[in-house]
Amino acid sequence: MTGVLYDSDVIIEILRGRSRVVEAATVLESGRVPTYCTAVTVAEVYAGVRRGEETLTDAFLAARGEVVLDARIGRRAGEYLARYAKSHGVEIADALIAAAAAVSSLELWTLNRKHYPMTDLGFYDP
Repeated sequence: MTGVLYDSDVIIEILRGRSRVVEAATVLESGRVPTYCTAVTVAEVYAGVRRGEETLTDAFLAARGEVVLDARIGRRAGEYLARYAKSHGVEIADALIAAAAAVSSLELWTLNRKHYPMTDLGFYDP
């Protein structure tokens, strides 16, 4: 495994101290597996940040690598939307996150697998 891309739902669970997800993240990161996020995930996380959570959120996100969204990722996301938007309700944010994971050869850790019907996507399953 080259690394794991966190979906926003996983980050939110970690930041809120949900023990099952925190324990799994601790095991993952203690194994020195690189973890990443995208600008889309950062936006989704900050959209729900509560007063007093800013410092912890800043520190957590700063400790992750960033997968920068480029034209290759944009193209793959567009392909996902063309294939899965109508049939599975895939929206642009999830398409971009999935494309970032696939193009970067990272496993995606999400708690919402139904948002990611892509067959070329690898998932992290703690």
